[in-house]
Amino acid sequence: MRKTRLLATAFALSAAMGAADFALAAGESSPPPPEPPKAQTPSTGNQKTTTKKPKPKNSSSIQEDFLKGYHAAYALIYDKGDYVDAIAALRALGHDDHPDVATLIGYASRKLGRYDDAKYWYDKALAVDPNHATTLSYYGMWYAEQGNQLKAKDYLEKVRSACGLECSPYKQLAAAIAGTVTY
Repeated sequence: MRKTRLLATAFALSAAMGAADFALAAGESSPPPPEPPKAQTPSTGNQKTTTKKPKPKNSSSIQEDFLKGYHAAYALIYDKGDYVDAIAALRALGHDDHPDVATLIGYASRKLGRYDDAKYWYDKALAVDPNHATTLSYYGMWYAEQGNQLKAKDYLEKVRSACGLECSPYKQLAAAIAGTVTY
C-alpha cells in the first residue's frame, strides 16, 4: 500500500511540475531523459479464465509512465532531498537494471550514507553501461567522500574518456575532488 501511495505521489508530483522542468544539481536545465525500457509482450496461452484480463498498455503508454516516474523520483532527489521516498519510487518503476535508474538509486543511497548500497547500484549501472558518465562521476565522488583521492582521480579519467572535459559529470567530479563543491 505504501509503495503504491509513494508511486502515485511521485506521478502526481511529476505531472504538477512538468517532466522536462527539473534542474540538475550542476545547473543544467533538465535531466537527460533515460531511454525508456522496452515493452514486453504478454505470453498467450491456452488458459481459460472466467475473469477479464485488463487490456495491456501499449508501448508508448509504458514508456510515458516510466519517464514520469523517473522524473518524479529525480525531483524528489534533487529538488526535495527526499532520498528515501525517491529510492522507493525508483524501485517501484520495476527497472532496477536500467543504468539511469540504478545510478539514481546509488546516488540517493550515498546521500543517505549507505555506501555499500551505493556501490552495489553503481556497479549494477556500470555492468549495463560501462561508459555511463554520470555513474562514473558519482562513483568517483563515492571514493572522494571516503578519502580515496587516488581512486577518485582514476574515475575522473574514466569520465573524461566517456564524455570529455566540458561535460557536466566531469566538471562535477573535478570540483568534488578539488573540494570546491560536494554532491
